[in-house]
Amino acid sequence: MKKSVPVICAHFVIILAVIIALGVASVVNGSTEAEGNEKFTGELETNCTLRILENDTAKEQGYLDALLTAFNEEYAEYGIVAVDANMDQYTDLETGGPYGYGPDVLYQANDSLMKYVDGKHIMPLPVEEMECYSYISDKAWDAYTSTVSGQEYVFGVPVNIQQPLLYYRKDLLPDNWEDEWDDDKDGIPDMVEYWTDLYRYSKQIKEESGGTKYGYMKSLNDGYFASGYFFSYGGYVVGGDDGRDTTDIVFSNGDGYLGGKIIWQLASVMNSECEDDSITKNAYYRLASGAYFATMTTPDVYSLFYEELVSEYESQGYTTSEAEALTEENLVVTTVPKLPVSGDLEDESQGFKEMTVMGGVNGYAVSSYTKYPNAALAFVEFATSYEMITTRSEMLGISPARSDVAEEQGGLNEVIYENLDNGTIYVMPSVRALSQVWTLLQTFCAILAADALSGDNVYTDMEVLKARLVQVDEQIYAAINTLVS
Repeated sequence: MKKSVPVICAHFVIILAVIIALGVASVVNGSTEAEGNEKFTGELETNCTLRILENDTAKEQGYLDALLTAFNEEYAEYGIVAVDANMDQYTDLETGGPYGYGPDVLYQANDSLMKYVDGKHIMPLPVEEMECYSYISDKAWDAYTSTVSGQEYVFGVPVNIQQPLLYYRKDLLPDNWEDEWDDDKDGIPDMVEYWTDLYRYSKQIKEESGGTKYGYMKSLNDGYFASGYFFSYGGYVVGGDDGRDTTDIVFSNGDGYLGGKIIWQLASVMNSECEDDSITKNAYYRLASGAYFATMTTPDVYSLFYEELVSEYESQGYTTSEAEALTEENLVVTTVPKLPVSGDLEDESQGFKEMTVMGGVNGYAVSSYTKYPNAALAFVEFATSYEMITTRSEMLGISPARSDVAEEQGGLNEVIYENLDNGTIYVMPSVRALSQVWTLLQTFCAILAADALSGDNVYTDMEVLKARLVQVDEQIYAAINTLVS
């Protein structure tokens, strides 16, 4: 993983007039004008300042500075300057935008951005004419597509694909793993291929260390990550033909309750920190210190694990170059393990299945309140170019939504891109009501974890587990659909 900013020597050219020539919004099934889209005239505003809202990681790791510098050099002749919006990464455009306090361009996850469509806070974009359009899969564009007055419009430009990944320390594998932990003899440790083996290895580490070290550790109350266990056995969130029917949320569908059983079993080899967000906060340090063997999170935080592990090796007396080499060798990121078909981490008799994970697509949108829509669109075009997405991938470890960059980067990036297309990534629905889902699911998962660690074992009874999950579905339905007078 490269840690320096590559020099962007190629002259970046944006043919904005061609992009906007028709002055109409791009749609999935044709082109038709949408409210706000008439602002894209094809004529760049000059001598203006664009406020760019990026995520904290991009800011902390220097990517935003690199992007702003490159863009400002390219557009200096127009007097266009892009600056850090200096706002919280979760700034609510709906609250501040109408009063002039919002950013001109914002980068967030698809579900965060698309909630702004209802109030017309972001504009439909002419994406079909953008340079990046043909390099991004339909599934990624779908995440930013919404129907307005019977027509489909695209309101954001995908940048990277998010899905849970397994992070682990190669140097914390047992010395005998090739003999004792590679039953299929494929040269890959079983504990990073199968949840059953990761569970067994985690139990071993916890017992042998007396609870001072752990195998797999994750905040199990995090609905984004926990939902995948339910999805893998038939559950789903927001059904209907268009994936936006908030009356159809059924985590208990099919054998969804088995996802709850998996969460209960995983909690049993952790500690009480898995009941809240403690592990989410301390995973970087704990993985680096060797207290954790593995965790699960998204690809865009690789740099945080990297820096923490480099620092750990340096504290042990290694030079910076030696520490970086060791980190690149021992910090491994891979796809999540396969789940047992049985839904029981102690039963491999029925074989294994790929895990379906909750994912998302992060991207850029343009605020409806910007005074400089054409300049803002030019910034989005620049930021989603091959050069800048490559730079973002190299600096932050993201999985690019552009197929050409994904192919160039190879390895896991190609796998994630394929996972989006084949459906093993369940894209976060872009509906406002989703916020009501996570609090209730989070509470349920925390209860399962507490039950496993306390020894109460209430939810080892599958009928009790099933009934409780059905109740969660009912509570979610009530929270979303019941009006209280």
